[in-house]
Amino acid sequence: MYIIKNALRCISRSKGRNILIGIISLVIAVSACIGLSIRQAAESAKQSILEGMSVTATITYDRQSAMSNIGGGKGNGGFDRNQLEAIMGGASSLTLEEYQLYATADSVSDFYYTMTAYFNGSDGFEPVNISEALDDNGGTLNGGLVGGYSDETARIKGGLANMMSAGDFKIIGYSSESAMVDFISGVSLITDGVVFAEQTDENVCIISEELAIFNNLSVGDSITITNPNIDTEAYELTVCGIYSSTETNNIPSSMFGAGEDPANRIYMSAAALQKIIDASVTAANEDTETESADAITATLSATYVFADTDAYYAFEEEARALGLGDTYTITSADITSFENGMTPLNTLSTMAGWFLIVILIIGAVILVVLNIFNVRERKYEVGVLTAMGMKKWKVAGQFMCEVLVVTMIAIVIGAGIGAVSSVPVTNALLENQVSSQQSESNRIENNFGRGGMMNGSIPSGENESGLGIKENNKFGNMVSGAANYITEVNSAMNLTVVLQMIGIGLLLTLIASVASVLFIMRYDPLKILANRD
Repeated sequence: MYIIKNALRCISRSKGRNILIGIISLVIAVSACIGLSIRQAAESAKQSILEGMSVTATITYDRQSAMSNIGGGKGNGGFDRNQLEAIMGGASSLTLEEYQLYATADSVSDFYYTMTAYFNGSDGFEPVNISEALDDNGGTLNGGLVGGYSDETARIKGGLANMMSAGDFKIIGYSSESAMVDFISGVSLITDGVVFAEQTDENVCIISEELAIFNNLSVGDSITITNPNIDTEAYELTVCGIYSSTETNNIPSSMFGAGEDPANRIYMSAAALQKIIDASVTAANEDTETESADAITATLSATYVFADTDAYYAFEEEARALGLGDTYTITSADITSFENGMTPLNTLSTMAGWFLIVILIIGAVILVVLNIFNVRERKYEVGVLTAMGMKKWKVAGQFMCEVLVVTMIAIVIGAGIGAVSSVPVTNALLENQVSSQQSESNRIENNFGRGGMMNGSIPSGENESGLGIKENNKFGNMVSGAANYITEVNSAMNLTVVLQMIGIGLLLTLIASVASVLFIMRYDPLKILANRD
């Protein structure tokens, strides 16, 4: 108790020196509080998003990995050309049975898939073609819009239509309503009729409003689609519903023909589409004049759903155990988008970490120097106290108490200032970081010739966790994908930061006191008193 009382008396006697130490400690405390708050905000934002995020993943063929397994090299006569051709040309998606096998993994909470095939129309059923969608007076249908496009876009699309076309219509078969993500998210919705029943094998489908208007179709009407390779191979579908979509058609996608136009998409059950494909294969095998390659084929895309990121990361090990080869990789667009969106905040967190380290080092050095001078100036006091019989460790403890009191007062005040300023400072720095990130992204896009109207961003929004979100234009990020950047945080200071601040205060006290303790332990009280000037 005497040590503490004496320390408080000494603090009041040496106001000037302790005020200086307090100011330095306060600057360190405020800087540390803001730095720690930024790092905590990044971690809190990450946890908040992950807790409310359902993770989906796909399995894709990894050609790079497959090529690494090819034997050869300069010393062995080079690559095996046959192997290389097999990898580049025959590389492969998994079968539906294989996809379903991996879906039995314990980490998978849901599984669905889509099948995509291309078909041509018939005399009574044609794709939306803006270049031809003119009325008798030279105007456009639907009040100046056909399929939701302006006259100028119509002229551009007309010049690009049917280039590299795989078919007039893209038919997508869904295994379940879970796979119909556009309808779940609200991008698409049924305006007339109903969606086909899950897993039905009946030839029923839903078509877009544009397609219905263009062909004068309504619910209950029949449409005829044909094999793009064999005009005589036709299939009849019944329209059970008509949908509208807010999805826009970007001009480059039109280069791939009418089938890539969102207006020309037809949705049906995967089971029904599979039945059509099986019938096409059977017809091709029975017709001696038809090559099997002319049969309708479909691409398969399977999606695995996980309850959280831990389940996603556990899935790879489980899938490998079930037989998934090394030439396949498991990727998640959700995780990639999340990581991209966190980039500005993570960068800011890293910078705050380095700033915190620099501040602590500089502050600790200054406090050590000040305490050394403090001990040297009070050397006679140390000699008197030790000559009177006080143990040196008690004298050193008194000096430590002085530093601790001043430092902790500064920490408390600094924590208060930091708590008030951490959120606005974090958001200001984050805004600059996001702008820098977007400018760099736009610069890269411009270098690839995708500047101008192809870049941009939509206004900031707010996700379920209350974090500000800004989404880059998807078209402006065709290569890297859209990134939903976190642009603001609503809280940064919490109990974790407070505890860290206390720890920093104790650490600074310990570091600042070490040098003074060493000096005190080396002093000889008799020499100090004998050599006093």
